[in-house]
Amino acid sequence: MHYTLFTSFCLTVFLSVTSWAGTATFIVKDASGNPMPARVHLRHSNDTQPKFLKEQTDYPYHDDHIVFDGQATITLPDDTYSFSLERSPEFTRTSGTITIKEDSHQSVSAILTRITDLKAEGWWSGELHIHRPVEHAELLMRAGDLHVGPIITWWNQRNLWQGKELPKNPLVSFDGNRFIHLLGGEDERNFGAILYHNMNKPIDIIDDQKEFPSPYFNTAEAATQEKNLWLDIEKPFWWDVPTMLALGIGDSIGILNNHVCHSRMLDNEAWGYARHTGKYPSPLGNGFYSQDLYYRILNTGLRIPPSAGSASGVLPNPVGYNRVYVHLDEPLRYDAWWEGLRAGRSFVTNGPLLRAKANSRLPGHVFKSSGDPLEIDLEVELDSFDPLGQVEIIHNGEIIRTAEAQPLTQLGYVEFKESGWFLIRVRADVDNTFRFASTAPYYVEIGDETHRVSKKDATFFADWVEERISRIAINDSAERKEVLQYQRNALDFWRDRAAKANAE
Repeated sequence: MHYTLFTSFCLTVFLSVTSWAGTATFIVKDASGNPMPARVHLRHSNDTQPKFLKEQTDYPYHDDHIVFDGQATITLPDDTYSFSLERSPEFTRTSGTITIKEDSHQSVSAILTRITDLKAEGWWSGELHIHRPVEHAELLMRAGDLHVGPIITWWNQRNLWQGKELPKNPLVSFDGNRFIHLLGGEDERNFGAILYHNMNKPIDIIDDQKEFPSPYFNTAEAATQEKNLWLDIEKPFWWDVPTMLALGIGDSIGILNNHVCHSRMLDNEAWGYARHTGKYPSPLGNGFYSQDLYYRILNTGLRIPPSAGSASGVLPNPVGYNRVYVHLDEPLRYDAWWEGLRAGRSFVTNGPLLRAKANSRLPGHVFKSSGDPLEIDLEVELDSFDPLGQVEIIHNGEIIRTAEAQPLTQLGYVEFKESGWFLIRVRADVDNTFRFASTAPYYVEIGDETHRVSKKDATFFADWVEERISRIAINDSAERKEVLQYQRNALDFWRDRAAKANAE
């Protein structure tokens, strides 16, 4: 199968002007001429967000875009607008400008063609952080060509199910291969945020204070009631990330998180462990920082797959902008998708479509040797609407090889002499946001020391926990003692790990 990197010349656009009053119609079709769900992003001539889009009540709206099922007609004040008609990274995009004047109508028709069809290759898309109305979920997922989409319906100080009957089956399937789970949750307080998935009922966190009860009291409660519970560490830079990891909490971690937005970066770490802006300068510093923190985690010998979330409804992203693809050797089943994510047979992306093979193995594979060096042949298949920079092999946190991005990129053989991990990353040449793809890690086990543990990185997390402890402000002595016990256990974990490290 042959793949091509797509750029803007692939677009097919037809514009026509009639004499209707102050409206614009957007029409999107597939290659066969059938209406296709999509979204349109609109910006004023001065590049500001058109706030009035929320008044277009016929269409789900968020930030600078609406979604629609093939055709939308909206009312616009006089101005010149830039627009972008989009669906997912697997489709071309159509961009242009329209000018609305009094008593005018603009009609924009676009054919969005497939760049590739990843589900035909066994790759199925999902994302773990959606804050959109349940009644819009099916259209939002079709418009984003997303297949797994748990919806956050309960979180701190708000529970959409309060006073209502819970769904008997919170898992909703449609179109034969799309799944919505209606009972996703989020606990977001001073410690950071944990996303709860695959639950049959919410846990009560509405009255939780900023620091008490500990989030780990809540995770323990959820674990006792839900055998399929999935806990996602929503960002790598939240204050309690080292504590969560030390306590064994976190089935995945959001290295592609909602600070990476569709047309800009949220250029801070909120109330998390802030980056050094000299080392990680704006505007892309937060993106590099998130990934480097993940590499530090892997360097301590912990194995946790990367995840992705857009937080559409809270931050300016469409549903499915940040996504994770999971490979299955069978037709899509909801539980099998999560099993594949746990195994790391996956890649995260908000643009480039990066499929990697190492000795013909998918990401997540563990290569083993009794002691001899391992020689591993690496290749990737790439598709992208955006122009791409170099493909990078990252081994134990360092870039060890680069290659020019091609539809089929041969990275050659790499020899590994010690245990550790490696992954493959590619970034798009986009200036205003961090657009990239990364495989989940592969692991290398050579000799008796199967997990490489860096003393430097374990000490880094121990120091982080110490600083976190110094910031906890709870007046009640009993409450403070309860919360601090979790942190002190985490500090002991990281100090012990640093003491027993087998690499500097």
